[in-house]
Amino acid sequence: MAAAAPPQSPEAAQNSLFALHDFRDVAISQDGGKVAWIESAPGKFESDLPTLSIYIKDLGDVGAVAKRISDPGSMVQGLAWSQDGRLAFLSDTESHGQMQLYVAEKPGRGKPRKIGELKGYVELPQWSPDGKSIAVLQIEGSSRVPGPTEATPAETGVIASTVTEKRLTIVNLATGAARTISPADMYVYEFDWSPDSKNLAYLAAPGDGDNNWYIAELYAIDAASGAVRHIFKPSLQAANVRWSPDGKTIAFIGGLMSDEGVTGGDIYAIPAEGGTPRDLTPDRKASPNWFRWSPSSKQILMTENISGSSAISTLDLASGSVETLWKGAESMAFSGDAATSAVVRSSFDQPPEVWAGATGKWQQLTHSNNAQQREWGDAKSVTWNNGSVEVQGWLVLPQPYDPAKHYPMIVVVHGGPASGVRPSWPHSGLPLHLLSGQGYFVFMPNPRGSYGEGEAFTRANAKDFGHGDLDDILAGVETVVKNYLVDNERVGIAGWSYGGYMTMWAVTQTNRFRAAFAGAGIANWQSYYGENGIDQWMIPYFGASVYDDPAVYAKSSPINFIKNVKTPTLVMVGDRDAECPPAQSYEFWHALKTFGVKTDELPGRATNVHFADTFENGELHFDYRLQPGVVERSNALDLMRSVGLEV
Repeated sequence: MAAAAPPQSPEAAQNSLFALHDFRDVAISQDGGKVAWIESAPGKFESDLPTLSIYIKDLGDVGAVAKRISDPGSMVQGLAWSQDGRLAFLSDTESHGQMQLYVAEKPGRGKPRKIGELKGYVELPQWSPDGKSIAVLQIEGSSRVPGPTEATPAETGVIASTVTEKRLTIVNLATGAARTISPADMYVYEFDWSPDSKNLAYLAAPGDGDNNWYIAELYAIDAASGAVRHIFKPSLQAANVRWSPDGKTIAFIGGLMSDEGVTGGDIYAIPAEGGTPRDLTPDRKASPNWFRWSPSSKQILMTENISGSSAISTLDLASGSVETLWKGAESMAFSGDAATSAVVRSSFDQPPEVWAGATGKWQQLTHSNNAQQREWGDAKSVTWNNGSVEVQGWLVLPQPYDPAKHYPMIVVVHGGPASGVRPSWPHSGLPLHLLSGQGYFVFMPNPRGSYGEGEAFTRANAKDFGHGDLDDILAGVETVVKNYLVDNERVGIAGWSYGGYMTMWAVTQTNRFRAAFAGAGIANWQSYYGENGIDQWMIPYFGASVYDDPAVYAKSSPINFIKNVKTPTLVMVGDRDAECPPAQSYEFWHALKTFGVKTDELPGRATNVHFADTFENGELHFDYRLQPGVVERSNALDLMRSVGLEV
């Protein structure tokens, strides 16, 4: 556990996060004998790209040190073990910027060899069970990392005239030959091999990849002939497709999900030949986010979000009974089975490290972040009731904490909304935990719409954005104020993405907050529908398109209540954000200025809306423009102080 350190300046505290080692992948071999991981080491300067390295550790040799098997300075991703202990991964070590497929025949001994020659964007290598082939997803002719949360280049010419397709490609290990097998008009999101290596199940949709994940359907394809058969059209989103070891069943996680890659819902099983899926986790008060089959196909091992914590559980398919193997107040990435596994663990008290061993009784393998010190106070899980709804959140106490005085509080609303706050060591993106070290309570609620309380809770804000979830947040604020030493007159609110929307919405509905910080928010759901690059996600939440039911969009749009705002509000957004377009923040900022609400006037400086550059390499840079051609760097706390928004 990392002890709390004396508070630093916000600059020093944030700079310490740039020294954090992160772990982007972890994978344990199928015999449980070796663990591989990708470690991201910080550069010498904040502007440097991190150095990525693949390490291998032999669990059978207690005294052995981890060995790096990738070349320094190269990009690496996608660790995958074969059944016989070979390790595949992607790297650009021999072709800068172009990922190629590599295989370590004896991981930790000898140099990995490149297999074939791939072109374009490549991801998700996965071995065929017979060990003769590796399948990948590939976008030929494109090097851009796909995904709606990635920085989006400006479109010119005929808008949306070019559609990129991500397709299934099978690489023959003996010859290096690559065959693209999925149809040219389909964008494939994920896949899994059948146990006999003859077929693959995959999720795909026609058209734009960033947008159409929300309407992807389940297919199977013959690996030799490319013959495709349709299996199932989910009613909502689907993810984590897994073919059972006996070949009879395909399972997936289905539910209401607002961001590709942020998975939660119920686990469903459907006959491999097609049919009606069966919900394996009905009414479970948790959100499964990953699973794998047991070798017998009679059990499923799953990881879950349960009330803001993580858990590992087994589900018996015959009885429906669930056994929790481990539960903890932390975030984790998992690889392995019910007996032996490897995990990346992180919490409010513990920076990320790799652990492995008997599941739930792991031993720590890495100590890369021993120098990190906790710059924030103790964290408490808080629960409260809003009518009949029970809600959970996390409260970080000021550091240091004097029980004889009162402190201001910042309410931080997570994005999504289908997401959730679980304990984790903050990264260098938007680390509002650090406000604790500057004398603030930091309250992070998981209101309705979040993961962690079951699928009904996640769907509870459909057709009701901003209403029930704001009521949940306000009820949580009153609970915290009642039970902790919060200065009731100095409570602020902040958030990014959906949290930015909730911040904009909150200041139009209540004067409860003394100051607000809205990052990449949504001011007007009606105009947003035609501006963003992922309008398909809105249909399940609003029940219809904006053209068919504009009223349901209007009732949740902050701009329609803008004359109510009295709260000083700082507005920030990424200038290449397709998911939360800058126009939405401009619209809100312009209205605030029109009605004289304090938003961004800096003494002695030009007045303009602030911008933060879009995420780059997983980090959000707090650059902002005060006048054309002038870019300055700061952090969120300094920006709030500079415009007089400190609570």
